[in-house]
Amino acid sequence: MRLSQLAAGLIFGLGIASAALAQTTMKISISTAQNSHQGVAIDTFAKEVAARTNGRYKVETFYNGALGGERESIEAVQLGTQELTFTSTGPVPNFVPDTKILDVPFLFRDKAHARAVLDGPIGQDLLGKFDAKGFKALGWAENGFRHMTNSKRDVKTPEDLKGLKMRTMENPVHIAAYKAFGIVTTPMAFPEVFTALQQGTVDGQENPLPVIISAKFDQVQKHLTLTGHVYSPCIFLMNKAAFDRLPAADKQAFLEAAKVAIRANRARVDEDDARGVADLRAKGMTVIDSVDKARFVAALAPVSAEFEKQFGKANLDKIREFK
Repeated sequence: MRLSQLAAGLIFGLGIASAALAQTTMKISISTAQNSHQGVAIDTFAKEVAARTNGRYKVETFYNGALGGERESIEAVQLGTQELTFTSTGPVPNFVPDTKILDVPFLFRDKAHARAVLDGPIGQDLLGKFDAKGFKALGWAENGFRHMTNSKRDVKTPEDLKGLKMRTMENPVHIAAYKAFGIVTTPMAFPEVFTALQQGTVDGQENPLPVIISAKFDQVQKHLTLTGHVYSPCIFLMNKAAFDRLPAADKQAFLEAAKVAIRANRARVDEDDARGVADLRAKGMTVIDSVDKARFVAALAPVSAEFEKQFGKANLDKIREFK
């Protein structure tokens, strides 16, 4: 009797050990804080993956650039030294050039338009472009519309931007556009930005309200202008080989987890946008919430003509007119 009990205990113990060994751990990272629209995305994703795979996959979450800036995290996923990342598309064109078109200024009317484009055939076609570059793109999420902040002066017209030294993302389309405004562009990884603003290395930066709030830029920036000059998507990226190794049911689980996380991410962006201006004003920022966008669009006319040559006017109009 004792021997059979001992044997049963050993078998049970081995079963538990085997189950523990069967759990696969993966890493996902963001460059912003956990209490942000991006943090909501990866926390929801990790929870959904665990639930949908009965705990066989554990996604470890890293925040505030703990595993490197966005470009570094994308490189790590491409190389396979990190399984997953959630990133804005700022550095993405350096890896998948077809995505550059999304960064053209004043391309999207509003968030509803941008989400419809990304969730529709145009966005889904772009997701497919990642496969050949070593990624599996799980879905488009959101950063929001980008706005200008600086420590020098109110920006009410395009002319007010001239001479401002601004941190930009490592994105060729952004850099070309901002130079057309007369901005002195300084490409810089996001984890370095707060210190650069604090020390006066740069005068300003541009980001959506959810990023400005979560990064506490109000502590080092006085002036905010709601230019809404570029729509900034985010994206879930996974190492292609790691995704391909998953059984079919688990592939579906990861894709479905991303969909749930994207809904949570967009809801948080909406929430941050709704309360952001009042929140930042209460913290001492001067907010210019009404600008003549037509003047900003006109200031970019020469570079916009170049973008039409680069991307094709028909391709840009296909996005602009999508309903």
